[in-house]
Amino acid sequence: MNKSIQLDSLQLGVCYYPEQWSDSLWEDDFKRMKQMNLSHIRIGEFAWSVFEPQEGVYDFDLFDRVLDLAQQYELKVIMGTPTATPPAWLTHKYPEVLNVSIEGVTYQHGMRRHYNYSSPKYRELCANITRQMANHFKNHPAIIGWQIDNELNCEISEFYAEADHIAFREWVQHRYHTLEALNKAWGTVFWSQTYTDWEQVYLPRPTVSHSPNPHHVLDEKRFISDNTIAFARIQAEILREVAPHHWITTNGLFGHLDTHALTEEMLDFFSYDSYPQFSTISGNNEHKPLLDRKWSQNLSVVRNISNNFCIMEQQAGPGGWVNRMNMPAPRPGQLRLWTYQSVLHGADLVMYFRWRTATFGTEIYWHGLNDYHNQPNRRIAEATQVGEEFVSIGEKIAGTTYQANVAILKDYDNDWDGEYDIWHGPLTAKSINAWFKQLQYQHIPTDIIYLRHQTLEELQRYQLIIYPHAAIMSEQTAMLLTQYVEAGGTLIFGARTGYKDLNGQCRMAPMPGPVASLCGISVADFTSITGTIEAPGLLWKHNNKQIEQAAELFNDILHIQHDDVEVLATYTSCYYENAPALTKRSQGQGQVLYYGAAFNEAVVDELLSLLDISSPLVDWLELPEQVEVGIRQNEHADYVFLLNYSDQPASIHAKVPRTDILTGTTIDGATTIPAYGVMILQS
Repeated sequence: MNKSIQLDSLQLGVCYYPEQWSDSLWEDDFKRMKQMNLSHIRIGEFAWSVFEPQEGVYDFDLFDRVLDLAQQYELKVIMGTPTATPPAWLTHKYPEVLNVSIEGVTYQHGMRRHYNYSSPKYRELCANITRQMANHFKNHPAIIGWQIDNELNCEISEFYAEADHIAFREWVQHRYHTLEALNKAWGTVFWSQTYTDWEQVYLPRPTVSHSPNPHHVLDEKRFISDNTIAFARIQAEILREVAPHHWITTNGLFGHLDTHALTEEMLDFFSYDSYPQFSTISGNNEHKPLLDRKWSQNLSVVRNISNNFCIMEQQAGPGGWVNRMNMPAPRPGQLRLWTYQSVLHGADLVMYFRWRTATFGTEIYWHGLNDYHNQPNRRIAEATQVGEEFVSIGEKIAGTTYQANVAILKDYDNDWDGEYDIWHGPLTAKSINAWFKQLQYQHIPTDIIYLRHQTLEELQRYQLIIYPHAAIMSEQTAMLLTQYVEAGGTLIFGARTGYKDLNGQCRMAPMPGPVASLCGISVADFTSITGTIEAPGLLWKHNNKQIEQAAELFNDILHIQHDDVEVLATYTSCYYENAPALTKRSQGQGQVLYYGAAFNEAVVDELLSLLDISSPLVDWLELPEQVEVGIRQNEHADYVFLLNYSDQPASIHAKVPRTDILTGTTIDGATTIPAYGVMILQS
């Protein structure tokens, strides 16, 4: 069930830390926020030492005054539970709450997120502060909702304190019931790892060659997710009980956490922290990288959790801590561009991080809207423009939903298994990047959906589904995908599909396992493409076209099992020269394709051409590659977002007149979108 924020109009807000500033600044801050049409603030998520300066001693005076002032200026407040930053008195008195590395080193006080979710004492203390805050603030008219903790599993997403080992042992007992079942699931007869007593079971620990049991490692990730959700549930249940009139969310999208389950089980909607420059600061040697536009891939995942969501932290300036994450200043226009990037993908409430840049602490370089000097700057001017635009267009856009006919399919089991498995994990990142990039450059809106409890009807929304390298695949999933194809869908698989079961064990059956009969092929041979091995090219049978880029990373050599299978491309070299590399089979009203390698951009382009997949705007709008396209729709209208990520103007040509709702201008014929500019055309 997709849970969404419910707003009648787009809203703009900002994260605020009153405990870090003199109270003489507060009123001027709030007055300026209102002048900028900022309507929401988030507070409190790092202030445990203010709320509870000593164990059992609570002081809410500072935040009472902040809330009263916020109410005076008609600002709506999201209150954060402060459990991401336990105070020094807590970690000193109860060191068992601290997290521990896999090597057994305890992470000490002095940062944030240095606790473990399993500690009974930490859970008790978190419940106490949550209940005290809920009781104290439940009737304050300024508060509309709560954020649980902050960025669950950020900084670190693996936990090895003694309490974690105990909790994991209980988790596997609940999952498997008997040691026999556990040993079978983990294949412990291999290398004499068989467990004969539950007390022998731990989370993965350092091993020779740093190579723990892969099935053990997969279950570790499942445990971390369940344990994180159990930790969050403690706070959610208290807030539901004490303040049922407030909504509950949390922010994130971090590792080893089933965020879909988290949202379904306890949140009203999901929130995300959007920092597009994280896509630009690492080395990138690929041709024509998406850069900050690649962040739309993350936002597409968020949209799969909540169609309409909150951006709890929107990048507002140059970013980074004193010692890492060095992000340059956004160029003029980029702050506004990134805001609309979030809105395009489903955000109805956007909160800038942060109001004023911190003058002390780890984040003194993580800039907010205001600089240290607190004087007007260009970021304030851009946010002010966005605030004015939200007032103008907000009622039209809020509640509309993103429209896509193409989907990239993912799932948590393969995400987590692929972290450890070098024979299928690296393929996924490369292939999804190639697909998402080329779909972006060809202006084809795309959903990223996590396979969970989808019905056939839900999958039938999509003309094309790409499920690139699902090594783990259940028979139930195979049946659903077969039904999708037979009902008229087009489905594309990549190398290493379907050879593992849900325990991560390899099937004693021809690959691609449970979808072999659907595809009408088997994998006759295979090899990784590494070291001195040169990847072969592809010869496309439909036009004898040689693809310049190679069939990369891994090659499945395919064997045709049914006469109705069509070979679309063959390998051009190596001992399997001329062997099938890409096949297509019609099933029912649809078709399924299997590609025996990792997808690259050239292969994706060829497939899109072959399958006649094009932009929904192709008949009436001509656009250059530098512009991202997306459509938010309701029963009344389509709103076509055009986002120019380039430092150069983008020339476009509208074959039919459309109104840009940001300016009220009619676009007809040739026009330009400024560098880092935005248009929203109503149709």
